[in-house]
Amino acid sequence: MKNTLMLFILMAITLPALCQKTAPQVIYVNETISTHFVSPEPIKYVDISTNDVAGDIPVDNIFRIKPKQANPKLGIVTIVGERFMVQYKLAYSTPASASSEVRIDPTQVDEYLNPDVAMSEQEMKRFSLLALQQKPVGRSVSTKKDKMQAVVNNIYTIGDYFFIDFSITNKTNIAYDIDQIRFKIEDKKVVKSTNFQQLEIQPVHQLFNNDSFKRRYRNVFVFKKFTFPDEKVFNIEVAEKQVSGRTISVKVDYKDVLKADTL
Repeated sequence: MKNTLMLFILMAITLPALCQKTAPQVIYVNETISTHFVSPEPIKYVDISTNDVAGDIPVDNIFRIKPKQANPKLGIVTIVGERFMVQYKLAYSTPASASSEVRIDPTQVDEYLNPDVAMSEQEMKRFSLLALQQKPVGRSVSTKKDKMQAVVNNIYTIGDYFFIDFSITNKTNIAYDIDQIRFKIEDKKVVKSTNFQQLEIQPVHQLFNNDSFKRRYRNVFVFKKFTFPDEKVFNIEVAEKQVSGRTISVKVDYKDVLKADTL
């Protein structure tokens, strides 16, 4: 009986505390200071509960605000990323006490399932690094030109995405400065140039942003899952900056796409 009574007392004490929502963190601001909220992932949505604060997103993962005038009550700021949602309470303060930078801690925010994001950029990066650790398979698709070799080492499928592991080997002593890398679905055979059709597609993520290399280049490109008929190919075309202008491309048949592995 005593144990049962103690259990009810503990529940009466702890349940209200558990059910009470944690108050938003207070961020001190001033009209002479720009406050930057730095997110660990791209910011998808923001809301400022008052018109007395101006804000914008100068880059994908930074939300910048500044009060328009001195105001002791500035409301709440809501920030939503690909996989989190967090709120901060704004409080007016002196310039010396105002925060110029607030780093959002991913371990201290509420998880949020964004219906428009099937896979976050952090997840894409993690899977891309995992793909990079794998050895190229024996069925790699490659082409050679001007003492260079372009290779599709492997294709992986995860959910609604393709991860394409691509590399270039430069056997010359001349460094290669990449102008652009284009990805196109085009006709396998060109009968007449007037009838030639191609569709350019863009990756939703790439692991590295290197635009120059001396001997070897390797990267992982992520695409939304796509299909194409047997009479077409998936063409990866790399062009060098002028004046040299070396180009190399590798064409992937759909049968090779169908052999995509899983990580």
